[in-house]
Amino acid sequence: MNVNILAFGIAKDIFGGPSVSLDLANDANISNLKYLLEQQYPRLKKLATYMVAVNNEYALDGDTIHERDEIAIIPPVSGG
Repeated sequence: MNVNILAFGIAKDIFGGPSVSLDLANDANISNLKYLLEQQYPRLKKLATYMVAVNNEYALDGDTIHERDEIAIIPPVSGG
């Protein structure tokens, strides 16, 4: 299945734009998604942490991804 992944903050710079498309197996989960993204975009591994949201809710590594899900990569936020 092909999924579209939205990028926020520094993730936009890492991906080179506001979103990327990725081909995943039909039974893929968040852990699979992170692995593939980190293989294609090694700078993503250098972030202290980042979250994945699916359909506007934070997702856990074991959560299954469906083709029409809205997926977003949310990097750490700093401020003061």
